[in-house]
Amino acid sequence: MSTAAAVAAPAYEIVGPPDAPVVVALGGISATRRVTEWWSGVAGEGRPIDTTRFRVLGFDYLDGGVLDSGRPAARVTTHDQAEALLGVLDELAIARVHTVVGASYGGMVALAFAERHPARVERMVVVSAPARTHPMSTALRTIQRRIVELGLETGRTFEAMSLARQLAVTTYRSIAEFGERFDATSVTSYLRHHGDKFARGFTPARFLALSLSADEHAVDPARITTPALLVSAEGDTIVPREQMFDLAARLAGPSMLRHTLTNTGHDAFLAEPAVVGDLIRNALLTSVLS
Repeated sequence: MSTAAAVAAPAYEIVGPPDAPVVVALGGISATRRVTEWWSGVAGEGRPIDTTRFRVLGFDYLDGGVLDSGRPAARVTTHDQAEALLGVLDELAIARVHTVVGASYGGMVALAFAERHPARVERMVVVSAPARTHPMSTALRTIQRRIVELGLETGRTFEAMSLARQLAVTTYRSIAEFGERFDATSVTSYLRHHGDKFARGFTPARFLALSLSADEHAVDPARITTPALLVSAEGDTIVPREQMFDLAARLAGPSMLRHTLTNTGHDAFLAEPAVVGDLIRNALLTSVLS
């Protein structure tokens, strides 16, 4: 059931020349409205999403609110996020955006937006995001959510959030990168650092809501006519490239798939911005199919 009407409108930020074409940039569940901060390697002055040539819009994802138990008050779908984006565009009197660029969860939202509101977007770039979540990804996220729920039930919320994020990090990065970068001691420190950092800045309710939202994501590619550049990443265990090939084959509109040779897997859009940067720049400045 859609819950967008039950939650407040999202906070957003738009930067760039006032008369420039609008690019919406959306990332993973921890991304914020401040695109040039969380995606500094891709968005900013002189970057592939150039804030001197485009107005760049980001918004904070809906999360359904929180109960006294610390759990989410309501489910939130990727289509709810798409409706939130529509509300922001209406508030800003933006009739049609140049491009929606979405990576990971943001790519799911981009697909949901194109499915619901094709007249409001000229083109899209979808990085590592499928039409439906892979069952293995759902299995891994289900374990993460149960860890957090156990933390809420036992009063060990911080530790649980950290452990859930540590498990998530092992899926965001590739086996190849872990093998090259770490030994048994250093990988433990790396995971603890990222887990604790996440636990300090993310609430359990927000994590549970957005994690479940990713698992329940579903669009019908046959209803999506927006021209699309699709980008898959080598070593991506969250969205295997077969899912991106399947999406490309089933989209109703014109599409092009680019498989990138990365070392970091799913998180390549963050960890290796040069890998996707040129593809995004080309999609913004030319036809996405050129």
